Amino acid sequence: MRYGGDTSCVSVEGGDGSWLVLDAGTGIRRLGGAIPPDLRRLDLLLTHFHLDHIVGLGFFDPLFRTDLEVHIWGPESSSLDLRSRLSRYLSPPLFPVFVRDWQCRFELHGVTELDHFRAGSFEVDVAPVCHPGSTVGYRVSAGRTALTYLPDHEPALGTGRVPETSEWTSGFDLARDADLLIHDAQYTSEEYAERVGYGHSSVEHVLQFASAVGAQRLVPFHHDPDHSDEDLDAIYEKVDSEALPFDLDPAREGAEFQLG
Repeated sequence: MRYGGDTSCVSVEGGDGSWLVLDAGTGIRRLGGAIPPDLRRLDLLLTHFHLDHIVGLGFFDPLFRTDLEVHIWGPESSSLDLRSRLSRYLSPPLFPVFVRDWQCRFELHGVTELDHFRAGSFEVDVAPVCHPGSTVGYRVSAGRTALTYLPDHEPALGTGRVPETSEWTSGFDLARDADLLIHDAQYTSEEYAERVGYGHSSVEHVLQFASAVGAQRLVPFHHDPDHSDEDLDAIYEKVDSEALPFDLDPAREGAEFQLG
């Protein structure tokens, strides 16, 4: 499997050795083994609480390290704070281990009322984005370098295409001039036509979005689980990459990008 089979999880390592993790899908289980043993702080940013983005939490070994400080950031709902939302999954009958059983020193931070915060050595901008339920996107910056993470996002909802200059478009400010844009690209155009409002983008729409915001590199993300490697190859072979105003790298498990 060349593109990967795990659900959403991306790690960011700062130049000073600091670590930040975006979402806690099944990919976070293997990531746990790569966290340096001498790391003393880890920040985990959750975009929303659909199961494919939090299902790996209970299997993330660093949460059981007594020498590690873990800060978890994520959206609250209108009726539940962050701990209550996490506890709905991390408790029986869905899972045998409770949040209170984590052995790390952890702090939970709701981001619903925030538009900016500092996570370790990173500056983070956060904003609600178009996806069912309480969902946010993140822009992670270090100096002049910025990465934008919009894994579940439908900026073309109600328009049929992404406006070229409309700053009111969902996620626009988070992604403006990003060095690296990781963005939902679950559907083909034909598939999207039957799934408008599901909260995900077509490949065509994410290409439009990346061009509109002036991204330097686009990583189409959140591939449809029904798309095989061969399907994804065929989808991206149809894209005229040389005509795009940005570099295009469809997400592959284990792919690494150096920024700055």
